[in-house]
Formats: sequence, C-alpha cells, structure tokens
Amino acid sequence: MPAALGACGLPESGLSPYTAARSIPDQLVILWRTSTMRHMQAISIRSVLFFALLGLLAGCGAGAKREGAYVDRLPLPIDTMTTPMIEPGVYGGRFVFGSTSGPKTFNAIMANETSTTDITQRLFAALTDIDYMTQDDIGILAKSWETSEDGLTTTFHLRRGLAFSDGHPLTSEDVKFSFDVVMDPDLHPSTQDGLTIDGVHATYSAPDSFTFVVHTLKPDALILAHTGSVNIMPKHKLEKAFKSGEFASVYGTDTPAESLVTSGPFRVKSFVPDQQVVLTRNPYWCGVDAKGQRLPYLDELTFVVAKDQNVAALKFHAGEIDGLDNVKPEDYKAFTDNQQKENFKLYDIGPSFNTNFFWFNLNRAKEANDGRKVGQPYVSAAQYAWFSDKRFRQAVSMSIDREAIIRGPFYGFAFKNWSTMTSGNKKWYDPEIKGYDYNPDEAKKLLASIGMKDTNGDGVLEDAKGVPVSFTMITNGDNKLRTDILNLVKDDLAKVGIKVTPSPLDFNTMITKLRSDFTYEVALLGLGSAVPSDPGMGMNVWKSSGLTHYWNIKQAKPETPEEARIDDLMQQNTTTQDIAVRKQTWREAMQIVNEQCWVVWLPSQQMKLPIRSHFGNIQPSPMPHRILWNADRIFRKPTK
Repeated sequence: MPAALGACGLPESGLSPYTAARSIPDQLVILWRTSTMRHMQAISIRSVLFFALLGLLAGCGAGAKREGAYVDRLPLPIDTMTTPMIEPGVYGGRFVFGSTSGPKTFNAIMANETSTTDITQRLFAALTDIDYMTQDDIGILAKSWETSEDGLTTTFHLRRGLAFSDGHPLTSEDVKFSFDVVMDPDLHPSTQDGLTIDGVHATYSAPDSFTFVVHTLKPDALILAHTGSVNIMPKHKLEKAFKSGEFASVYGTDTPAESLVTSGPFRVKSFVPDQQVVLTRNPYWCGVDAKGQRLPYLDELTFVVAKDQNVAALKFHAGEIDGLDNVKPEDYKAFTDNQQKENFKLYDIGPSFNTNFFWFNLNRAKEANDGRKVGQPYVSAAQYAWFSDKRFRQAVSMSIDREAIIRGPFYGFAFKNWSTMTSGNKKWYDPEIKGYDYNPDEAKKLLASIGMKDTNGDGVLEDAKGVPVSFTMITNGDNKLRTDILNLVKDDLAKVGIKVTPSPLDFNTMITKLRSDFTYEVALLGLGSAVPSDPGMGMNVWKSSGLTHYWNIKQAKPETPEEARIDDLMQQNTTTQDIAVRKQTWREAMQIVNEQCWVVWLPSQQMKLPIRSHFGNIQPSPMPHRILWNADRIFRKPTK
C-alpha cells in the first residue's frame, strides 16, 4: 500500500474527523446556495457528509461499535501493520491468564525466565517476529528489510509514525539504543550470544530516523530471529540509567505502572506483587486488523498468580481464569469431562516444545566475593569432584527410570527426550540423538569404578575419602509436576546409593540462585522453546559464555575441550544456510552434551490447554507463549 494511503484508502493527514469533514470541497454544497432553503440543504448535506465520514473513520481505526466500548481517538501511524489471518473483532472485555509465578522484572532486555517474558513480550516489540501459524518472518516495527548478496549486511526500514505508549516517537535511535544495551559486555543479556560470531559482536548503525543496519562477521542463518530477539526500549526514558551503569535495575517490579513506557501492543495498568499484573492497550500501537481497527481489542489482559498448579486449576474451574498453559496431565480427564458444563475447550496441541532436565552446579567464582577466591567452586570440594567427573553424571542419568516417570506424574502423557528440539518440532527433531537411559546395574558399576562404595551398610555410598554421596536438588515448588518428578528422581537415586534431599523453592528465588549467587548443588528445571524453535536460537544455552549455560555460566573462554568444540559447532550451525550442515553440526553438538551428561534429560509433556469458549482468534501453538502469542488479536465475543 502506498505510504500516502492508510488502511482505508484515506489520506494519512492526521486530521481529526471534524477537520477532515470541514475539508470536504465546497463544490459539493455550492449548488444549494441559491436560497435560504437551499442554504439549509447545504448545511444538512455537509452534516450528513460529516457524520458519514465519522462512520467511515470509525471503521478505520476507531473500533467496532459496542456499548461502552473503547473508542480510538488517535490518528493511526502512516505505516500501519495489518495483521493477517484473523477474524475482525470488537473492543472490550478482558482475558485472564493463570500463572504460578509473577514477573521478576519488567525490563524486557534483562528478562530470562518465563514468568517474566510471558509478560514483557506483550509489552515490548522487536523489528521482526514470526507468524506462529505459517512460520513466516513478519515485520513488526520494521515494515521491510533486505540482506546484501554476501549475507553480511541486513538493512531494516522502520514504519513511519511509530510511537511508544507515552506518545513519544519511536525511531531508529531507539533501536540502536536497545542494541547498545544488548551488546554491553557488563550487562551481557542472553540475546547477546545470538549476535556474536567467533567472539565478534555484530555492528550496527542508524543512518537516519527510519533505517537501521546490522553487519555481521559471517553470514547469519538466523539474522532475523537474532535481531528480532532484541526488544525495543525507550531511549528517552532509559538512556541516563544505561550511561550510569544502572540499566539492570530499571523497570523493576517496584516501578510505578505509569512510568513503564512500552513499545508493544500493551502497557502495564497495575501490578500487585505475587497476586496479579493487569495490562491494557498501548493507544499508540501500530497494529490494525483487516478493517483498519487498531489493535489490541481487549481492554485488559490480566495475569493472575496462583500458588501452584492445583490452585490455578481450581481457579479455572471456578471461572476466575480464562486460560491455562501449565496443566498437570493428571488433571486432563477432569478438564475433558467439564468442557461443555464450564464453557471451555481443551486444546490438544501435541508434544510440547519445552523440556525438563536437571544439572550439577559446576560454577566457580569468576571474581572474589562472599569469602570465595577466584576459581573456588560454589559447592563443597567433595561434591565438585563428583560433579566434575562425567562417569558420575552418566551413572546418575542411567539411574533414572524415565518410563516410570511417564507412567507416574505424567499419567502416560509424555515422551522421552534428549535435546531442546523435541519430537513436536517436525523440522529439527533428530531421533538419532540419544542419551544415557535407564540402566541401574551399569550405573552401580560406574559409581564403583570411581571409588564409591557403601562401606558402613547404611544404604548410602561413600566416596574414596569416606564422604557420603549426597546432595540437595532444588526445583520450583509452584510446579507440582516437577516436585513429583523430583521425588521419583530421589527414589531412583536412592536405589543406587545416592542420597537426594528435595528442596522446592519459590521460582524467582530459584532463578536468583541459578544466575546470581549460585548457592545450590543440583537444580531441576527446564527450558521453554525459543521462537523460532531453531538450534541457533539456543546460543545462550550451549555457548560456554552464555547466560543460560547453567552448569557453568559466562565462561570467559571455554573451560573444557568439549565446550570449546560445542562453541565451534554452534557457530558453524548459524553461519551457513546449508540445512544438511546445520543438522549435522546440531547432532554432533548434542551428542557431546549427552556424552558429557552436563544435563540429565527427563521426559517432556504432551500438551493440552483449557481456554474459555467466549473468545475469538484463539490459536494455541506448541511454541511459547502457547496461548497469548497473538494476544493483541484475541477478543471477547459479544454476548447474545
């Protein structure tokens, strides 16, 4: 569509309906100016034209009519983003989503856990994204882009008329500022790893207000996904904090809602810690539907925090929640049986893209702090010796009866899994990737080979120095499925002589331990799928310098030959368009991970999601966010 025309073919003049009506050519009414009666006819016709134009504009950004509904009184930007493949909706209503944890921050660039990103991804937008239904790349803040023939330079062209939620213009300077933050070596957010090739960061520039250029050392097969992982945050609000070294703490959960300026379809309306977050529409958002109505449709998108999965399910059945994407398989039957009675549908979306696993804390102090010297482990010397030995890790993996876990906590709705690319991912799932599966006899032999024996007959092994082989394993206590899995893991390891003490924690407390103070021994958690679900989007996990390389994060250089090899393989994986090479490098990298048993894989879930039936444009996906990926398009159907 030409830049001079809006979604309805009207000039993008920014005129109010009244001003636009006044600009109707006088020739339309001059024929009646021959008498008083004709003059009154002229006024009447002008009025008719004025109100007709009001009605036309109401279909072009002012919203569908609904009693007491929101009315969009702001002019649309010149370059709107028309959302394809949706049913045009109506304004009003709210959608209540159930969560078992609240956000840790509203800082989209520093966010790295799903309890936070589920919300920040509704608040902040990027240059591009993908359409979950077609898997095609789509422009968000960028209306178009092109990549040079050598694959090293990508030029993005921003939409004209973009604005943040406070009305301040959003330009390429905000994009550059956000990239400056992402590439900061001290902050090192997880998205930085995807924009780094062979240790060299991508370079970028903003030659004018509507152009942003990214240059990489080598061709990047996922350049759109990597740049699209950078959420655009307001330079005019946050530049001072960035320059003073305080960016990591900005937009915390103590920030007043009115001070949180956003770039995405929603903004924060209110927040009560550990209870709920209420989002409302960004009145300046650039997205529109096929009729030219500005999105989002919903007046409110509310995240209600429940104590755990059981409480969340009860709230759903009580009608307090409209959608859940974290349902225990043991509850599937109750949800199936109550669909008609409680006016919802249980969507079967197949194998989850998310994973479950546990790992051993191999982190060592990167700098002297808390009484530790540089290089000192965060676990005891004995535990570090066990955890560092791949034979111990392999023995632990072979002690886990995954079939029993599938039959037990998963009620049969699960599958064995050996990488972040699960069987739900038709493009990247590789059945040749395997790990150390259940073999308790072999596990006992391995443990004996490294000097672990039950010398006093109490059922617990001792190492060669007489130290009992035991550790504490943490997980997020709000997830009953994980706590049930942890109890089975404890029982399995007890059978080979390893004592495990379960320690369920608050999710945000757990994240602090994993990323900041490292005061844990073993952790059971998992990973949500990246978007798109591609191996190259896991650079923050598999690269030794990554923030989510949990067993030993942010290594200045690879501390083992195997990690150095994985760094190399993952770099090869993302710097070629040859799909055969990409699949081969991914397979080799995962075979190294599984040989080393840095992570002990656990089954992944077959997903079923309950969602109320009175909403339109519900299109659940196996990729996160499974329900709210298109929250700007969801609408409450009018009651009859």
